Amino acid sequence: MDLHAHLLPGIDDGAPDEAAAVALAEHAAATGVRTMVATPHLRHDYPDLDPAELPGRVAALQAALQARGVPLEVLVGGEVDAVWAQHQTDETLRAVSYGGRGTDLLVETPYGELPMVLEELLFRIRTRGFRILLAHPERNPTFQRDPERLGRIVDSGVLVQLTGASVTAGRRSRACALAHALIAEGRAHVIASDAHNVGGRAGLAEAVAASDHPRARWMVTDAPAAILAGEALPPAPAAPAPTRRRWSLRRG
Repeated sequence: MDLHAHLLPGIDDGAPDEAAAVALAEHAAATGVRTMVATPHLRHDYPDLDPAELPGRVAALQAALQARGVPLEVLVGGEVDAVWAQHQTDETLRAVSYGGRGTDLLVETPYGELPMVLEELLFRIRTRGFRILLAHPERNPTFQRDPERLGRIVDSGVLVQLTGASVTAGRRSRACALAHALIAEGRAHVIASDAHNVGGRAGLAEAVAASDHPRARWMVTDAPAAILAGEALPPAPAAPAPTRRRWSLRRG
């Protein structure tokens, strides 16, 4: 299951048209993905994107995939900017939650330096009844320098989604180092592609293969299934006793 993909055509910086969207869906299906959530950017620099249109756009893409025999289920979602969310009604946020169930929201981690108000913004969203899946925090320089800050956010009840390309990037990558530390310490819950086009980023199978932790497969199967159902996450498999030094969230 892929909980983060910019699959809907012509709506943000993802697939530019239906042909590209179908090609991306075909590629995902060929790698074993059977469910993909379309999560277009929902933030102020996409002012023309109407959340009310998303179910219809998803239905149209699903019909195109079925006509071509692509074995992929597409669900409604959105990658929500934390500031944008403060100005939306509960009804709008429910509409862009996973599957429109009104339980779980994918919230984007900004790419630049993080203001101290981020935690307050996340808290406000949670007090409105939503469980948060925080998108790709391992790619943010603030969290890379201060992983303990991210650890506190996770300990408060926020879930974490890692991007597959971070897991596969190699140890010289700070995003990769943080991603593996989060997996090893049980503070990451989902691996997703954040796909924008075919071949742009590592897929789920590649990410699972790049991790030596049994939690990785759980992060693309059982955990995302629970999020889509609005249920508590099932227990994750425990790691075997380490035979070498593992990744750590500790500074330095």
